[in-house]
Amino acid sequence: MKKSVTKISQNISLRLVLIIPFVLQIFAAVGLVGYFSFINGQKAVNELSVKVMNETANRVQQHLDSYLDIPHKINKININAIERGELNLEDLESARYYFWQQSQIFKDVTYIGFGLDTGQGTGVGYWLPGEGLLSEEINNGKSYSYAIDSKGNRRKQVYVTEYDFKKDGWYTDTKLAGKPIWSRIYTSESFDGYVAASANYPIYDKNRQFIGVTGVDLHLSDISSFLEKLQPSPNGKIFIIERDGLLIANSIKYPNFKKEKGEIKRLSYLNSNHPFLNTTATFLQKNFGDLKAIKGKQSISFEFNGEPHHINITPWKDEYGLDWLVIVVMPESDFMAKINANSRMTILLCFAAFIIAIILGIITSYWIQKPISNLTKASFAIASGNLEQNVKPSRLKEIKILAQSFNQMAAQLKTAFNELKITNLKLEKTNHELEKNNTELENRVAERTKELQNIIEELKQMQAQLVQAEKMSSLGQMVAGIAHEINNPVSFIYGNLSHAKEYTQDLLKLVELYQKYYPTPEVEIEKEIKNIELDFLKQDITKIHDSMGNGAERIRDIVLGLRNFSRLDEAEYKEANIHEGIDSTLMILEHRLKQQFKRPSIQVIKQYDNLPSVKCYPGQLNQVFMNVLVNAIDALDELAISQPDKKLLIRISTQFSNDKYVVISIKDNGLGIPLNIQQKIFDPFFTTKPVGKGTGMGLSISYQIITEKHGGTLECVSSPEGTSFIIRIPQ
Repeated sequence: MKKSVTKISQNISLRLVLIIPFVLQIFAAVGLVGYFSFINGQKAVNELSVKVMNETANRVQQHLDSYLDIPHKINKININAIERGELNLEDLESARYYFWQQSQIFKDVTYIGFGLDTGQGTGVGYWLPGEGLLSEEINNGKSYSYAIDSKGNRRKQVYVTEYDFKKDGWYTDTKLAGKPIWSRIYTSESFDGYVAASANYPIYDKNRQFIGVTGVDLHLSDISSFLEKLQPSPNGKIFIIERDGLLIANSIKYPNFKKEKGEIKRLSYLNSNHPFLNTTATFLQKNFGDLKAIKGKQSISFEFNGEPHHINITPWKDEYGLDWLVIVVMPESDFMAKINANSRMTILLCFAAFIIAIILGIITSYWIQKPISNLTKASFAIASGNLEQNVKPSRLKEIKILAQSFNQMAAQLKTAFNELKITNLKLEKTNHELEKNNTELENRVAERTKELQNIIEELKQMQAQLVQAEKMSSLGQMVAGIAHEINNPVSFIYGNLSHAKEYTQDLLKLVELYQKYYPTPEVEIEKEIKNIELDFLKQDITKIHDSMGNGAERIRDIVLGLRNFSRLDEAEYKEANIHEGIDSTLMILEHRLKQQFKRPSIQVIKQYDNLPSVKCYPGQLNQVFMNVLVNAIDALDELAISQPDKKLLIRISTQFSNDKYVVISIKDNGLGIPLNIQQKIFDPFFTTKPVGKGTGMGLSISYQIITEKHGGTLECVSSPEGTSFIIRIPQ
């Protein structure tokens, strides 16, 4: 055995000795670089996919929280309006107009209304395709649908059907629950594509007797539209399902329902004919069985068409009974494209380096092996006694010296041996240089590996920046929507005040229970009760909540009045509604119309004709209304001093004359304007007020606005029974 090993060792070529270790080192270095590059890339992809899916699921949850909370807040607002008497359940016409006003503010909801235990009901919404906003009146088991115009007035009847809502699930379930709930998701057999959920709130009278249900409907296709726009990755998909598997929304434009034999049925993700959805459903059923078993967030993977996919399952529920699952599915290829490209480039570079290393090894070994081979042949010849050997000099310095030494060996054997020692030292130096070269090559490979790792880190940072940009973009859209709908947060604040009041009452009840069952508290607690004046606090905190509610409602009305009155976006000459300008001006002056310390409140009587839209400068026209009304209020203030028992009135009437003029009359029942003053009231800076109270420019500017800007007339007719300002504007 030992002889065989020796024989093999003796037969190893110098070329192989030089090439094989060199090639093996290159192969090992390149292989490790490629392997770790792939592993790190795969790990980065997994981390990124989990992060993106979590971000997507969080955005969906945030959208569901805000979108599905709107109907319940509307219900709470309406319940509060019923309790305050603002929403009269017995007057269906005023209730319909109230709901029409709400529909102008809350554009996302598809229906707002109520049904009473008497069988009567009304509502406003978008339930009939192609007809726009409709109003509904339910009476004696029939539903009458009417088209309404931009002012909330009925135009024509468009639909009549048999309908007893007292047998419908949204009504019966809410009555049975006795608290705010969501109805079961339902479809309409009469109208294709109407799949919605209803947020319902029971209505009780002051004696806590059930009298009806108020509700708000949401069309679920709006959720699918949001999912389609979200697009977490190029081929990512999002589904929202109920715990029983029924589809609610998806981002793949797959229908959530189907129509069979005239009946609309909701689809389950288990029996869909969509390949991807069917495969996903099969996988989830295999892993979880019953979807109700999923309690927390789950992240798993499966294969579809031979490609790995990642799944993120996030439960979502609210306090009103909804319990859904948000499923985000993303193919691994959406994240692996650049990683695979870099891996392929790395493999190509490694393969090229490997080939180059082999070629360089062969050339290097050839340069070294050939002259040594010649020396070997000469050595065998000398060992055989043939000292007449002359080795051809090599280009390599060391080999050349070795050849010269070898050529001198025949003449001086001792010198040849010494030269041989020197040559051996030089060979060791050459080996050291080769090792140094190998070390430099390894360092270059390590530098290339570090560069590849830096590229991977840059890719990860780029992906993170894209996600952040998307978040900042969604955040920018949300802030722009709030800036254009300032009334919404005021309404939400107003709606939440009732909750704050309810929670405070609950805490006070808890304190009373503690006092009931622990009548003798600790000394420190008794001292604190006296310090905070608990009995006074109980009485005063309800008044505080009522004051806050009134303040919030006043803020909402003032914001609406200021927006309509200022008309900053309507400074140009355009068509406008005269009545809206008058009403917004009265809103601004409401504090002066109310009862004052030295006089009763001023009653405003409005007699509006059916006016067409008028081309005018809305903001300037509102300024005229303001100046005339202020003068009327000042006149009534003077009347209240001289005749404190007389009723104070301002009568505002409008009409459209035959000569196509809009006539606005503003009349007070004050003491009138003396004749000598009537001729001067439109003069600049003329005023009857004391110094420091008014500039006298109000009526002068109003006169210029009406006559010069609008080509109309402004007249003053006064008598001891009162003063009238008559404004005529061409239509």
